Amino acid sequence: MATAPVTKDSHLYLVDASAYIFRAFHALPPLTRASDGLPIGAVSGFCNMLFKLLEELKGPDRPTHFACIFDASSHTFRNEMYDQYKANRSEPPEELRPQFPLVRRASIAFAAHALELEGYEADDLIATYSRQAEAKGARVTIVSSDKDLMQLVSERVVMLDTMKNKTLGIEEVFEKFGVGPERVVDVQSLAGDSVDNVPGAPGIGIKTAAQLINEYGDVETLLERAGEIKQPKRRESLIENAEQVRLSKQLVLLKDDVPVELPLEELAVADPDPEVLIAFLEEMEFRTITRRVREMMEMEGAIEAAPPAEDPIDRSQYETVRDFERLEEWVARAMAQGYVAVDTETDNLDSVAANLVGVSLALAPGEACYIPLAHVDPNAAGDGDMFGADPPRQIRMKDAMRALKPMLEDPSVLKIGQNIKYDDSVFASQGIRVAPIDDTMLLSYVLNAGKHNHGMDTLSERYLGHSPLSYKDVTGTGKQQVSFDRVALDKATEYAAEDADVTLRLWQTFKPKLHTEQVTTVYETLERPLVPVLAQMEREGIKVDRDQLSRLSADFSQRMAALEAEAEEQAGRAFNIGSPKQLGEILFDEMNLPGGKKTKTGAWVTDADVLEGLAAEGHALPRTIVDWRTLSKLRSTYTEALQAAINKKTGRVHTSYAMAVAQTGRLSSSDPNLQNIPVRTEEGRKIRQAFIADEGNVLVSADYSQIELRILAHMADIPALKEAFLKGLDIHAMTASEMFGVPIEGMDPMVRRQAKAINFGIIYGISGFGLARQLGIPQSEASEYIKTYFKRFPGIRAYMDETKDFAKETGYVKTAFGRKIHLEAIKSKGPAKAFAERQAINAPIQGSAADVIKRAMIRMPEALAKAGLTARMLLQVHDELVFECPESEAEALIKVAQDTMQGAAMPALNLSVPLVVDARAAKNWAEAH
Repeated sequence: MATAPVTKDSHLYLVDASAYIFRAFHALPPLTRASDGLPIGAVSGFCNMLFKLLEELKGPDRPTHFACIFDASSHTFRNEMYDQYKANRSEPPEELRPQFPLVRRASIAFAAHALELEGYEADDLIATYSRQAEAKGARVTIVSSDKDLMQLVSERVVMLDTMKNKTLGIEEVFEKFGVGPERVVDVQSLAGDSVDNVPGAPGIGIKTAAQLINEYGDVETLLERAGEIKQPKRRESLIENAEQVRLSKQLVLLKDDVPVELPLEELAVADPDPEVLIAFLEEMEFRTITRRVREMMEMEGAIEAAPPAEDPIDRSQYETVRDFERLEEWVARAMAQGYVAVDTETDNLDSVAANLVGVSLALAPGEACYIPLAHVDPNAAGDGDMFGADPPRQIRMKDAMRALKPMLEDPSVLKIGQNIKYDDSVFASQGIRVAPIDDTMLLSYVLNAGKHNHGMDTLSERYLGHSPLSYKDVTGTGKQQVSFDRVALDKATEYAAEDADVTLRLWQTFKPKLHTEQVTTVYETLERPLVPVLAQMEREGIKVDRDQLSRLSADFSQRMAALEAEAEEQAGRAFNIGSPKQLGEILFDEMNLPGGKKTKTGAWVTDADVLEGLAAEGHALPRTIVDWRTLSKLRSTYTEALQAAINKKTGRVHTSYAMAVAQTGRLSSSDPNLQNIPVRTEEGRKIRQAFIADEGNVLVSADYSQIELRILAHMADIPALKEAFLKGLDIHAMTASEMFGVPIEGMDPMVRRQAKAINFGIIYGISGFGLARQLGIPQSEASEYIKTYFKRFPGIRAYMDETKDFAKETGYVKTAFGRKIHLEAIKSKGPAKAFAERQAINAPIQGSAADVIKRAMIRMPEALAKAGLTARMLLQVHDELVFECPESEAEALIKVAQDTMQGAAMPALNLSVPLVVDARAAKNWAEAH
C-alpha cells in the first residue's frame, strides 16, 4: 500500500463516485456488453473519466493522493435523525444495479482506493478527508457537481465537474447560492431539498433564502429575529417552522469528523497493476480505452508491447482463389499437413438463416486465402461499379463444396476455427459435417475464463499485438453499409483471409498451454465435444404455435386497452399511457401524489420502482399503469418477438448458445433468449404453452433436482445434507428441522420456506441484509438464522473459508472437473474483494453443475442412438434439457434421459450423493416442465 505524507505541496483528489454513477447513467447513451448484454454504460463513463483524470493530470497539477468515495448503503445517521430523509428516492433502475460493484472494481483496477463507511454518506467521507488535507495546507479537488458539497469549497478546495469540464470555486458557489460557501448550509436549511426530502421552510426558495441570510448573517440569527420580517408569509413560515429549519440544517451539514478507516497518508497515488487494469477493461469489452491504456503503459514502460507475430501480418499477401484448380491445390496442401484454419463469410449472423458467401483458409502464418462463392453480379441493382468493369469471377458453389468436403470431413485433418460452431452450421446447410475441430475461442475460454472476453479481436490484440480489420471497415456503416456479398473482392480477401490467419496464430499460441495449465481434460471432454451437439440443437430449433402467440398478443392487447380506459377514468382525462412525461404530469402535478422526483431535465420520474411504491400505498392509477406495462413487455418481448423469430424455411425458432460468456462454464442463449422465459406467472406459463411438438410428437423436459445443493453437499462433505439426499428426504424440511429443532412431520410451511431461502442463499454468499429483504424479517433475525445454519453445518463454513483461501493464493477457483475460473479482484480490497469472495464460494458449485449437464449433453446423442430412438435434443435451459420425440418413444426417452443425466458425473466425479432428474412428456413445454 502506497503512503506519502500530506503537506502544503500535496494535492488530494476525491471522486464522488456514487453521484457520478447516477449522473453518467442518465446522461450517457445506454451501453451493453456485446457478449452477454450486461449494462455497462455508467461503468464506461466512469472508466473514461478516471483515465482522463489520471492521464491529463501528470503535470504540476497532478494528484499526490487519490480516492473514489461511495455510499455504503441508503441508511445513514440522518435517517435516525429524520426518518423521512431521502424517502422520496426510488430504488436504482434495474439496468444500473449490476453496475455498482463493477464501478468499485474499476476504481481498484485504476489503483484508486474505493472507500465507503456504513452509516455515513459519501459526502461525509469527502468532507472529512477534505478538512484533514486542508488543515495540513494541501490543496483538494472534489470531482463532483453535487451542490451539497459546495459548502466545502474554500481557497484551497475546489470542485471539478468532469462532464462539463468546469471548475467550481468560491465565485461559482456564489453564483449558485447567492452566498459564499460558508453560508451554503444556512441557505439550504431554509430552502430545503425536495430530492433529499429535506423540509426547510415552506414557501422559501434559494433566492429568498440567500437574501435573508445576506441580511441577517446566519440562520440562527434569522430565526431569532423572524418577527422583524415585514413580509407576512415569510415571517409566518419561519416562526411556525423554526424547529424544522434547525433540523434541516443538521441534515444538510456535512459531517467532517467521520472515523475513516484509512489514514489520509495512505491515499497516496499508485500506478495501477497493468495486468489487472487491462484485464478488467477487456472483460468489460471497452476496446477503445483498452487500446489507449495499453499504448500509454507501453510508452511509459509499465508493460512491454504485445509481441509482434514472428511473421508480421501483411494483408497484401493474401490470395483470392477464383479457379477450381487453384482451390484443389490449397486443399491438397491442407490434407498433406493435417491441419488448416477455416472461416466462413455469410450474409446473416443467424447460422440457420445464413447463406454462404465465401470461405477462407490458412495453412501457416501469413499463408491464407479467400474463396469467394456468392458475391453479387456487378449488374445487380445499385452496385454496378462495385467490382469494376468485369463481373466477379468465382468458383461455382457446388464445385467448391465438392473440393472442400473431403478435407472438411477427413478425420486426419484438424479444422481450426474461432467460434467454429457457427461455421459447422453453415457447412451443414451444404451437406458437410466438419470434424475433427479445434476452437480458439474455447481454448482461450478454458485457459482464461474471468480474465477477459474471448472474441477474436480481443485475443489478437492481447496475444498477437495485432488489430484486425473490423466488419465495418469493409462493409461500411449506416446507410452506406452493404452486406458481405456486395463487398469488393480485394477488401473481402483482406478481411476474411486475415480472420483465418489470426485464428491459426492464436491456435499455435493457445494449444500448447492446455497441458501446462492443466486444463486439457476440460477442453477435450467438456468444451470441444459439445460444439457439434449445440450446433445440431440450434439447427433443430423448436416449434412454436404462431396462432397461440397471436391469440396471446390479442388477449394482451385487449387487456391493455381495458387498462388504458381504466387509467383514463382514474386520471379524469384522456392521455397517452405510454408517455412517461404525460403520466408524470398527471400523477404529480394534477393528482399531487407523494414521492415525486424529477430528472435533471425537469421531467417526473415514473419508472417501475416509483409506480410500485405508489401502488403499494394503495393508489389506483399507478397499479393500473404497472399492470399495463407488464402486459406490454410480455407482448413485445415474447408473444410478438417470438413470432418474428420463426424461421421462414423451418417454421421453428432457433436460439443461439454462447459457450464462452459466463465465467462458470454455464451456457447462455440469445436471438431469442429462451432461457429467461417467465415461468412463475400465469402469463409466462401461457407463453411456454406456445412451445409445442410436431403432430404425433411430444416434448420431454428432463430437469436436475437441486443439483447445486447436491454438489455443495458433496464438495463441502456435509454428513447431514448427504444423508438427507441419500434417503430422499425433503432437503429444505430437513434443514429447518436441524436449524430450528422442529419435527419434519406437520412442519409450518413458513419455516420450510425460510430454510429453503437459506439453503439457496448460502450458495450465493447471501448476507443477513439480503436474507432479511428476501424473507421480510429484521436483519438481526436473518443474521441469527445464518449463524445457526453454520453452527448446524460447520463443514459449509470450512469449505467456504478453504475455497476463499485457495482463491486468494492462486487467483482462481476450480470446479470438481478441473475448470479454472479466474477471479481478478480476489486480491483487491473493499466491495470488489467481497464480491470476488462470493464468486469464489459460488463458482465451483455452479460451475460443477454446468459441467455435469454439459457431460450429459455430450453423451446424449450416442445414448439415444444406442436405444434406437429418433428423439432430438432441442433446448438447454440451466439445469433442464428439452427433447422432442414420437409419442410412442416418450417412455423410453424419459428413461434414457434420466439414466444419462443422472450418470453424467461418473466416472470422473465419484459423487457421494445421487443426482435426481425429474422428467415428463407433454404436448407443450409448460405442461412438460
